[in-house]
Amino acid sequence: MTDTARARKLADRIRVVVAETLQRRIKDPRLGYVTITDTRVTGDLREATVFYTVYGDDEERAASAAALESAKGVLRSEVGRQTGVRFTPSLAFVADALPDNAKTIDDLLAKARAADEEVRKAATDAQYAGDADPYRKPADEDEDLDGDDGPEPDGGSRPEGGTSPA
Repeated sequence: MTDTARARKLADRIRVVVAETLQRRIKDPRLGYVTITDTRVTGDLREATVFYTVYGDDEERAASAAALESAKGVLRSEVGRQTGVRFTPSLAFVADALPDNAKTIDDLLAKARAADEEVRKAATDAQYAGDADPYRKPADEDEDLDGDDGPEPDGGSRPEGGTSPA
């Protein structure tokens, strides 16, 4: 039976240890501005996946990925030393897709704003196809129910109640 709380705590600790070690001990010139975004540990605590982002273009991302792979042994030994678990998990580095997804969402939102602005511009000069208020009013319904606009057929007028005598 796996203890997810323990795996979560270990993942958080690994994230902190890896980030601090990258900042203080790893002096690889290929390593760019790397941010450790998340860490996930398997239920048996044997494998850890470290998600990271790199600020820069594709060339800097590839160089940072190579630097992380070459520093994997140093990072794993530091994780083992600082966590104190019986079996030090193996580390796998995965580039986080979060910045790419965020950029895609921002682009889609910009397109939606532009489309909304076009609709707003078209609506400013638009006029109604029919009447400005197409709905019937209660006074209109009373006139339509009578069927005629003239006096009653018996020559008299209707009483106040609105019904004619029978």
